[in-house]
Amino acid sequence: MAFEIERKFLVAGDFKAEAFRAIPMKQGYLSSASGRTVRVRIAGDKGFLTIKGPSDASGLSRFEWEKEITISEAEALLEIAEPGVIDKTRYLVAAGDGKHTWEVDEFHGENEGLVVAEIELGATDEDFGRPAWLGAEVTGDRRYYNSYLSGNPFSKWPSVEA
Repeated sequence: MAFEIERKFLVAGDFKAEAFRAIPMKQGYLSSASGRTVRVRIAGDKGFLTIKGPSDASGLSRFEWEKEITISEAEALLEIAEPGVIDKTRYLVAAGDGKHTWEVDEFHGENEGLVVAEIELGATDEDFGRPAWLGAEVTGDRRYYNSYLSGNPFSKWPSVEA
């Protein structure tokens, strides 16, 4: 079992020229209860089942367990997922420090217009490179969790907040 340590930011500039890979993703939630989400994801040609626990007080760290499953299993599980399947493209961008990779999610469908960057760290106080296109930090802001966006799409938020 593992814990993930992650920082999350809005994107405020052009990052695509720096991306070395783009992965289409579709994901849904079998449970989006706060503190214990169960997610099914199709990322490119692979399927995954992921369980996440509650975040710590800072929103930086939480339990995460993930297992690769077949595409047919993932497709079947998406059929029974809660309403609000997330459609996005994940771009991978080298952080510039030689140690990290930014995962930049450009959302489609009802979450169109939202672009969020995440970086996974080895420690909560670990340094990392901050590219010029990085915007405001939203680590710990539940509105930017995919589980929240699946039921509360960005396009239906009262005002543009990205």
